[in-house]
Amino acid sequence: MQAGGVLQADANQFVNSSHVEEVWAIKCYKHAEVYLQILKNIDPCKVRLTNYDDIIYRQYKRLFRNLKIDMLDDDEIRSVEAKAKWRPFCEKFKGKIEDYNFGSLLRRDCSKDFSEENTILVPRIQCIAIELARNRKGLNKHFFTKTIEQEANGNVEGLYTNVDSQR
Repeated sequence: MQAGGVLQADANQFVNSSHVEEVWAIKCYKHAEVYLQILKNIDPCKVRLTNYDDIIYRQYKRLFRNLKIDMLDDDEIRSVEAKAKWRPFCEKFKGKIEDYNFGSLLRRDCSKDFSEENTILVPRIQCIAIELARNRKGLNKHFFTKTIEQEANGNVEGLYTNVDSQR
């Protein structure tokens, strides 16, 4: 069965299937890779993640204005109390944001790249909300700035992935 087909199947069919977990992990990782490439090649303050960015950001600011987003604390994201606060926020976007509750990789420390130590799994809408806030506050701009500096210095090797392989 192809990955897309597996991910669209009835969830009740699967009981701790390592194959499904692997497919989800691959999908999450690919989304994270694409997002990081976007941050490196487009000014993050201009990036739109959904058609509902402004609404998501307003709701996020209203409910989570004190959340420290540059360096996330697991307790503020994944504790029982945090989940009770995040769940209603997430459910507001059911039917609006595709795959709003699917797993997404989120960087704990926004100054660093994705890595095993710097990544947590959260619902997609939670990831979108936090990344929107980071982008609007300029916390992800260093990725783009570094790319611009490297281009200015003529060091573009490795900035764009798979360019030669697509020719």
